[in-house]
Amino acid sequence: MGLEEILRDRLGNVLDALTAEGRLTADALRSSRFSVEPPRRGGTGDLATNAALVLARATGQSPRELATSIARCLAEDPWVQSAEVAGPGFVNVALDRAAFFHVLSEILAAGRGYGRAPAATKSRINVEFVSANPTGPLLVSHGRGAILGDVVARLLEATGHRVTREYYINDFGNQVRLLADSVLAIAAGREPPEGGYGGGYVEELGAWFRAHRPDLLEPNRDEERRRQCVLLMLEGIDGSDLLGIRPMLRAVGIEFDVWSSEEALHRWGRVDRALRDLAARDRLRTAEDGAVYFVTGDEDDKDRVVKKSNGDYTYFASDIAYHEDKLGRGFERLLNLWGADHHGYVARLRSAIESFGGDANAFEVVLFQLVKLVRDGREVRMGKRLGNLITLQEVVEEIDEAVGNPHAGRDALRVFYLSRRADTSIVLDLDLAKRQEAENPVFYIQYGHARLASIQRRAAERFGIQTPRYTDALARYVTHPLELSIIADLGRYPAVLEDAAVGRDPHKLVFYLNGLAQSFQSYYSQTKKDRDTILPGDSDLVAGKAEQWNWDRTRGRLLWVDAIRTVYSSGLAILGLDAPERMVRPTAEDDGELGDADG
Repeated sequence: MGLEEILRDRLGNVLDALTAEGRLTADALRSSRFSVEPPRRGGTGDLATNAALVLARATGQSPRELATSIARCLAEDPWVQSAEVAGPGFVNVALDRAAFFHVLSEILAAGRGYGRAPAATKSRINVEFVSANPTGPLLVSHGRGAILGDVVARLLEATGHRVTREYYINDFGNQVRLLADSVLAIAAGREPPEGGYGGGYVEELGAWFRAHRPDLLEPNRDEERRRQCVLLMLEGIDGSDLLGIRPMLRAVGIEFDVWSSEEALHRWGRVDRALRDLAARDRLRTAEDGAVYFVTGDEDDKDRVVKKSNGDYTYFASDIAYHEDKLGRGFERLLNLWGADHHGYVARLRSAIESFGGDANAFEVVLFQLVKLVRDGREVRMGKRLGNLITLQEVVEEIDEAVGNPHAGRDALRVFYLSRRADTSIVLDLDLAKRQEAENPVFYIQYGHARLASIQRRAAERFGIQTPRYTDALARYVTHPLELSIIADLGRYPAVLEDAAVGRDPHKLVFYLNGLAQSFQSYYSQTKKDRDTILPGDSDLVAGKAEQWNWDRTRGRLLWVDAIRTVYSSGLAILGLDAPERMVRPTAEDDGELGDADG
């Protein structure tokens, strides 16, 4: 329970009392929505509420009259230090330190579970993401959808939803045929067919077939060759840096619960069944050339082909059957993450879901923008026709090697890809991602955790003080205004998770953790300037000063540091980032508390 919830609870008691006195009606109270939030700039107190402004009309009083009654009642609460009327009818409230200590004790009691809702208490959600065609390597551009989908799923789980992560394999149709034909041609020393695939990964596939399955290069083995190509694209080949969608996703911390096959939908007749259902609902029409169209019923979108005049099915036909299958598996919501270039596809697929009797409101798409890769200050243009496909693995390994950390590339991509809204483009600056300095957003967010761990480690190793368990007596030493301000921020963590999950906005959690790091840096700088640090420096331990040091205050502050670290490490885990306990400082200056090499 954060400070906002504490005040809302106290305010609820006051409004219930006013209702019991006949000054408010229960109906007015139930139908009203008032806010509890930090006061506007220049306002006093910890929080402010507009309850009087919202409810005044129902009482027949002016907002300021009602606000005065509310403030007077709130001021009698032991967890409220003061309550004052401001402006046209706001009530500004300063909370007693007991409220802050309550938040502190809740965090430390819950540990890493703080802020998380009980598991499996909300909706059952299918999150489908990546789903890159298995006809080429997993590119750095695919990484944004992969990481965004993974963290959205983590947020949904943290807020109580039952999540299934799903990858849809497009292993049916002309593109897979072209890949297999290209491999056959390369293996035979010929050029790939028109519209086919080339490059190093196709040569690797051709070499594998020659060495391990030359029988699949024989005529009349086309279907088996296609299936083997897809399997190798997914699982990889030993020694290959280009192939292996599954291992590459694992390298950036992503695992899927379900891998669904488009080919299986056709093999088991689900595509035909879906189209029969649509035909029975008069949502299909056949053109003169024999092509079959889905009737969108949308003035802004033309009818879409589901079966070509030559009898081949389109991707749209498979997608209709695939989403019908997902709803049939009992999911309450279908959440897809697609590149922004698929925006026109959303409405027609929603229309198809509605046409076969599904709940169109259960279908949701998060669209994300492109990734621009910058190396040596210049944008690297990528594309199949340009012949410079930059794989996700290539970028991860480049950063890993530069930093000397096997998780550095994974963490860098996660922070860069999650630091902006999904609907804004991303610039991945490789040079910045490899630098160990505060300007690097990856370094900054992880350094915030490392310095907290370093304080606790230094207290234990140098002064023999382990972080104590919470007691009210020790909490009373947490009195610095910036300490209380950070406790208020920690109390917002559950709401931040909920907000980020509901909006599918992982960047809000990134901003929150960066804000915590900045707040702690401000506190650290201020207390160092005032010679009021958490731990004593060498100058504080000279003869005549050491006995004056307040070790109970240090223990109380270590409780506070532990609460920050608890929330911070929880947030890093949801983002899929390491929470390092040691990092080399970006400068050689010794701060007296953290140490140069400890972080």
